[in-house]
Amino acid sequence: MTKQTSEEITELEDADGARWGLRSGGLQLLHSWRTAGIAIPFLLLFVTLSITSAPFLHTTNLINILDQQAATLCIAAAGTLVLVAGGIDLSVGATYGLATVVAGEIAAHHSPVLAIVAAILVGLFVGLVNGLIVTVFKINALITTLAMSFVIGGLALKVSGGNLIVLSASSGFFKFANAQFLTVPSSVWMTLVFVVVLGLLLSRSTFGRYVIASGGNAEAARLAGVRVNLIRIVAFTLSGGAAGLGGVIDISRLLSAQAASGGSALAFTVLAGIVVGGTSIAGGEGSVWRTGIGVLFIALIGNGFDLLGVDPLYQQIVLGLILLFAVGLDSWARQRRR
Repeated sequence: MTKQTSEEITELEDADGARWGLRSGGLQLLHSWRTAGIAIPFLLLFVTLSITSAPFLHTTNLINILDQQAATLCIAAAGTLVLVAGGIDLSVGATYGLATVVAGEIAAHHSPVLAIVAAILVGLFVGLVNGLIVTVFKINALITTLAMSFVIGGLALKVSGGNLIVLSASSGFFKFANAQFLTVPSSVWMTLVFVVVLGLLLSRSTFGRYVIASGGNAEAARLAGVRVNLIRIVAFTLSGGAAGLGGVIDISRLLSAQAASGGSALAFTVLAGIVVGGTSIAGGEGSVWRTGIGVLFIALIGNGFDLLGVDPLYQQIVLGLILLFAVGLDSWARQRRR
C-alpha cells in the first residue's frame, strides 16, 4: 500500500470516526442516543416484567429465553455486518431451513460431526453465492436474497422430500446444543462466543472499519483502497454461515426439522432485531452488541405477553410499531447528519 493510500484510509477512518461519535459533539450525542434508544427500553421492559410477572425472573425462564433465541442471535449478529456494509440478507430464513434438513438427513445416517460441518458449509456456500451475485452481477441485495430464498426453500424441500425429519434424543447430535455447563445449555455458550467474536470483529478490527466504510460511503472507500466488493462478499458469507450454525443449533435443540418451518418469520425477526438495535438500514452504522439487545428486547415482549396471558395478536401489532419507530429514528438520524 502506498503512503498516499495510507493517508487516504486514515482520513476515511476519521470520517467514519465522526459517525462513531469520535469527532463531533453532535454526532457523539447521536451515537449515544442510538445506544440509549435500545438500552433504556430494554431495561424498562425487563423491570416491568419483573414486577408484573412472578415467573419472569426465575432462572429457568431466563435461560429458556436465551436458549430459544440462540439461533436468532447468531444470525442477527452476522446480519449486522451485512447491513452495516450496505447490503441486506433476506435469505437467512431459507438458509436456516436448508441447514436444518441437511443436518437432519446426515445426522440420521452418519456422524453428528459430519452433519454439523455439512450444514454450516451449506450456509457459507449460500452466503458466498449471495455475495457474488450482489457484487459481481450488481443485482440489488434485497432482490437477490429474496429470490435466493425461494431457490433455497425449493432445495430444502427437495432434500427433505417435504417430510418432517425427527432425530432420536439418544443420538450424539442432541448434545451439541443441549450439553450443560454451569446449568446453562451449550447453545447459549456457543451463541455468546459467536456474538462476542463478531462484535469485536466489527468494532475492533481493520476488517470492521472497512465494513463500516463500505456501507457509509462505498465510493470513498474504494478511492481509499478498500476492496468494497470483497468486504461485502465476506459479510454475506458470514451471514450464510451463521444461518447454517443457527439451523444446526435449533435442530439439535428440538430434534426435528422441516423445510418450510417459519423461514420468512425468522428473516423478519432477525431484521427487526438488527434495526431495533440501532443499525442503520442505509449502512455505515451499527453495533453487534446493540443487535443482541434488540433481539432480546423482541424476545422479552413475546415472553412477557405469554406470561401475562396477552393476546398474541397485540404482540404483532407492538412489534410492527416498534420497527416503524426504529426505522423512522434511523431516517431522522441520517437527515440530522447531513
